[in-house]
Amino acid sequence: MNILIADKFPAHWTEELAKHHTVTSNPALDENTLPQAVADTQILIVRSTKVPAAVIDAAPHLKLIIRAGAGYDTIDIQHAAQKGVAVCNCPGTNSIAVAELAMALLLALDRHIYDNVNDLRQGVWNKSKYSKAKGIFGRTLGIIGLGNIGKEVAKRAQAFGMKVVAYDPYDKPEVFTQLHITPYTDIYQMAAQCDAITVHLPDTPQTHGLFNKKFFDSMKDGAIFINTARGGLVNTQDLVQAMKAKQIRAALDVYEKEPKATDTAFDYSPFEGVDFYGTHHIGASTDQAQDAVAQRAVEIINHYAQTNEFLYKVN
Repeated sequence: MNILIADKFPAHWTEELAKHHTVTSNPALDENTLPQAVADTQILIVRSTKVPAAVIDAAPHLKLIIRAGAGYDTIDIQHAAQKGVAVCNCPGTNSIAVAELAMALLLALDRHIYDNVNDLRQGVWNKSKYSKAKGIFGRTLGIIGLGNIGKEVAKRAQAFGMKVVAYDPYDKPEVFTQLHITPYTDIYQMAAQCDAITVHLPDTPQTHGLFNKKFFDSMKDGAIFINTARGGLVNTQDLVQAMKAKQIRAALDVYEKEPKATDTAFDYSPFEGVDFYGTHHIGASTDQAQDAVAQRAVEIINHYAQTNEFLYKVN
């Protein structure tokens, strides 16, 4: 089969695929250039690259799109289904990597790590300023979305001695019991009890913009808000206003208006003047996670080649 890899992919797994298929790898492709590259493609592998209807329409031989990760909101799965194209994801493969980043951001905010390092690099010694941290032991962490990533965050937070509460309408009560997590059925009531909140939801019509003025008004003054899930979940303007009015501290890895993977500039202006930490949408970007994702993608392709069936099909 003809396989196009339109994002970064570990070389040894590309070589493994090339033993049995014709493989083209071009990480520089984006949603604008992808339509010109997919004419003969039967299997398309993407990470961050968007796959709108125009890409699917430009690929008459396309049978399978693999999202090398968990979320698939960057792919027009409904149009793919209409065209008879299966969309499969790789769930659970990058959960630990994202959970590690969420915990890193939590600790970085609490201990002012970036500001410490930045001042030190400028030759400034300010021990009295940076000795003021609350600490996370005994604090309450709220997890919104208790899927694979949320569960991994819970384990790590509990290891730090945090009390963990969570909101997830799809989890069964026994899941909360097994993980020693207090369940909430109302995110606004939960927000009022938390010293820190971390978000692990997909971006759907039901969750898009969920974290807005109403939600931030429910949070404690001075609480921490972390989003390593999807940028569209958060109303940036409402978050910044809450940071100014309530001294909420935020760390984001994803953004409402996010640059393309091929861009080199970021508009920081919405966050000027607030205590904000940001990273470059790197939640799943560890060698361990990328290897696990690629292995899962190869598994999906091999299974399809042998059985004509699709593992982890989402449409």
